[in-house]
Amino acid sequence: MIRWKSGLPFLCVCMAGSASWARGILSPLGPVAEAQRAHLITVTAVTMVAVLPVLIGVPLILWRYRRVKKGVYRPDFEYSRGLELAMWGVPFVLFVLLSILLWRSTIALDPYRPLGPDPLEVQVVGLDWKWVFLYPEQGVATVGTLVLPEDRPVTLKLTTDTVMQSFMVPALSGQIYAMPGMVTTQNLIADRTGVAEGRNMQFNGPDFAQQTVRTEVLTEGDWTDWMEAAASAPVLDVTSYAELARAGTIEDARLQFGIAEGPIRLRLGAPDLFSTIVDRYHRGQPVPASAQPGAPGYQPEALR
Repeated sequence: MIRWKSGLPFLCVCMAGSASWARGILSPLGPVAEAQRAHLITVTAVTMVAVLPVLIGVPLILWRYRRVKKGVYRPDFEYSRGLELAMWGVPFVLFVLLSILLWRSTIALDPYRPLGPDPLEVQVVGLDWKWVFLYPEQGVATVGTLVLPEDRPVTLKLTTDTVMQSFMVPALSGQIYAMPGMVTTQNLIADRTGVAEGRNMQFNGPDFAQQTVRTEVLTEGDWTDWMEAAASAPVLDVTSYAELARAGTIEDARLQFGIAEGPIRLRLGAPDLFSTIVDRYHRGQPVPASAQPGAPGYQPEALR
């Protein structure tokens, strides 16, 4: 199993533009993201104790000892106990404080810890360059769209059928890595409806920037209706998945299933598809390139 670590060093990525600010960690849709936002604000405030004196002191020193009116000349000055305590003591205290904050938040936001009873299980498969979401209980699958019910715990089971990837929806939780043949777990919950944006945070090729995730949080009734509407959708089984797994974007998936617009909603024709994808990498021998989606020699027939 791949263990999740704090995604805080990567949270600034989701705040690169105004749209990301509106749908990212600064506008959380759940308690996990709220806790991460509070942690980010606290760490920033603590760090300012060391940063602000520099930002203020440098201009002040330049003004105080400017060329025209120099400050007091003290050629015998060589030691100040106060300055030594400040220069060494403050950074040490900040180091200890930040370490404690990080340790506590890492334990509190453990993604493997369930957030409530009866969680909704969503199986996530990373491909080049799209995410596939499987809802085994509902018999539904989606491509590039994650639809969640409000106020219900969710357990994501993540893997990839290609290179290592990193899944992240900043408005709901931190990032978490996934690798082929391995399953990572992430628990989250959304306590309000809304739309958020997620993406793959691990570079994986030329169309990396297009591997986004539209995340919709609906009321329980709207979510049930959304799932029931998949009854007349195209089927995702082993054969259609073999074609879907080929390197391509969400638009390529639309062409495959004949869906011109709207979310790519499918009927899950193979309830054990997720375990089949993972088990292919545990047969005691290397997986040939012909059976590796995204590899130059990939052949869909090898998965059927």
